[in-house]
Amino acid sequence: MATPSRDPITCHVLDTTTGRPAANLSVTLVCCTIPNVIFHCKTNADGRILNWKNTQGSRGELGSFVESHGVEGTPNCPVGSSTWKLQFDTGAHYGPANTFFPVVELSFLVKEGEHFHVPLLLAPYSFTTYRGS
Repeated sequence: MATPSRDPITCHVLDTTTGRPAANLSVTLVCCTIPNVIFHCKTNADGRILNWKNTQGSRGELGSFVESHGVEGTPNCPVGSSTWKLQFDTGAHYGPANTFFPVVELSFLVKEGEHFHVPLLLAPYSFTTYRGS
């Protein structure tokens, strides 16, 4: 099976102190509705993660996992959605003594069938995020 051009959840990290992508930054993606489902990846040279390496989905793909686990709904999630969390290892990127945020953690709601791009603008003492396209 060919690798999809991008998974339903992607991210992009820019280091605002250098004005460049944050390459080789470790990122963890966790399904909050099923906490033992964890994916790991590192940003590419452009600071992006387009495809997560995993084996949790029915076909070994993140997309199939999102679709198969977002249909039941939970008290905090509408039917057809799930809550996910991105954890950025900023302490390893800047050095633990050089940042106020050793880990940046972002939680967000994913609706079935949609693409979710999460950009992170990062500096040692601040960060900003938004829902990208």
